[in-house]
Amino acid sequence: MGITGKPECDRVSELKSFDNTKAGVKGLVDAGLTKIPPLFHHPPHKSDEPSNLGNTQHIIPVIDLADIDQDPIIRQEIVEKLRDASETWGFFQLLNHGIPASVLEEIKHGVCRFHEEDMEIKREMYTRDYTKPFLYNSNFDLYTSPALNWRDTFMCHLAPNTPNPQDLPEACRDILVEYGEHIMKLGILLFELLSEALGLNPNHLKDMGCADGLLALGHYYPACPEPDLTMGASKQSDNDFLTVLLQDHNGGLQALYQDKWIHIPPVPGALVLITNDKFKSVEHRVLANIDGPKISVASLFNSGLESFSKPYGPINELLSEHNPPKYRTTTFAEYIHYHNTKCLDGNSALLHFRI
Repeated sequence: MGITGKPECDRVSELKSFDNTKAGVKGLVDAGLTKIPPLFHHPPHKSDEPSNLGNTQHIIPVIDLADIDQDPIIRQEIVEKLRDASETWGFFQLLNHGIPASVLEEIKHGVCRFHEEDMEIKREMYTRDYTKPFLYNSNFDLYTSPALNWRDTFMCHLAPNTPNPQDLPEACRDILVEYGEHIMKLGILLFELLSEALGLNPNHLKDMGCADGLLALGHYYPACPEPDLTMGASKQSDNDFLTVLLQDHNGGLQALYQDKWIHIPPVPGALVLITNDKFKSVEHRVLANIDGPKISVASLFNSGLESFSKPYGPINELLSEHNPPKYRTTTFAEYIHYHNTKCLDGNSALLHFRI
């Protein structure tokens, strides 16, 4: 049985019917529905109630990268702030990160243009073949998730190989490549700072291959007629080394901090998951909204397709007799397979790899 109480065969039939439209959640909205389908209903849970910390944006760590390459003292201060934010929160806000405001605005417009493109054009790119350089669908875990999320997504591999422009939709072709170049530069800097925050050589995480691959996700959250019944994105922790997130002005992102959900303002954020629990891989979610659409762009750094079979485990330099490994060694391929198979069920995939 699914959470709707229907026989599983009926639920699978409904999922296939939704998938076969190749229109995603936006297709439902365009059809003029006023009640969301039961497939999207999320059961209420006490732990998901809003927190009284919801509007305390001032307590969220802010890291200003201005003059980081001009003054070693400033760089060290930034490293210390990043270490504290990563150990305590698992995310932080970035200011003066070097990406022009015009580029940030254009990538949001590009994502919106694609998702609001003529449906027949989008249908040509709708697929669940994740080996393609660019693909679009709704709910990557459509057939395994206990409840669907109110969003559509496109995925684009920007590194290690720059995509062929002909593989990208015209609506966001140029800005995807340009944005990817800026994000890669920022990501390499962040990995240097994270390495220093761990007491390692600045190139340590980069040399491990953490910045070899870059995947861009363009999320589109249509206006939802019944936002209290569903989620834009279920509780999850990311499945990569580092995520830089750009939100539009609508917000909606929340992070779990001290067992309470708090709102995160629309600025880039970061998540790290290979430091033997020294840095947090924060659990987060996105609320559905009656206003919309909401746009976000997530840039995920990973080992790259060519290195998916490379083993990864707790960093040896961080281990000792008093700090033994907490996770077993695995490959990115095994981790991604498990993450995608288990679906967004609210539990971190990391728990599966605990020793």
